[in-house]
Amino acid sequence: MSDVTATQVKTLRDATGAGMMDAKKALVAAGGDAEKATQLLREKGLAGVAKRADRAAEQGVIANYQHFNGTVGVLVEVNTETDFVANTEQFQQLAKDLAVHIASMAPRYRSREDVPEDVLAKEREIYSAQAAELGKPDNVIPKIVDGKLEAFYRDVVLLDQVFVKDDSLTIGQLVDETAAKLGEKVAVRRFVRYKLGEELD
Repeated sequence: MSDVTATQVKTLRDATGAGMMDAKKALVAAGGDAEKATQLLREKGLAGVAKRADRAAEQGVIANYQHFNGTVGVLVEVNTETDFVANTEQFQQLAKDLAVHIASMAPRYRSREDVPEDVLAKEREIYSAQAAELGKPDNVIPKIVDGKLEAFYRDVVLLDQVFVKDDSLTIGQLVDETAAKLGEKVAVRRFVRYKLGEELD
């Protein structure tokens, strides 16, 4: 069964605290059986991640990485709730992996919410013009634009990018899975990436 309903997903999310996509995947894998889906989420440690989303995460680490013979450098701040978790090998490894990923994939924004509205407006304008140029009907152009925006997010937004070391995960999923395993909120707060010789804004 792959056509689970939004109501089923919401019910499972409310019961487990898992993220929307994780809840949907669990329901699909469980054939729509909420009890089996809950068990799958617990086995993966994803139950409860969303419930921790509003907690304060003021501890953490600033990881750094130099790439391509020192021509690319990255600093990334990753936060969690306690210094105990911040000092664990798993949390430290996540921070290092994020720095490596940022060096390799050059995201421009941390999350979708960080993308300026004027940037999105310009992208929509370009995609609409492209679709019109190809002779697409007016009623399908908005759907084409939405699809291209999703691809844009996957290209430039860190949390939407596919993890460079494991293409079965997005960075957002990697962070959530780490939070689930550590039992605390984990969040990427900010990052900066420098490339030798690039133009300054």
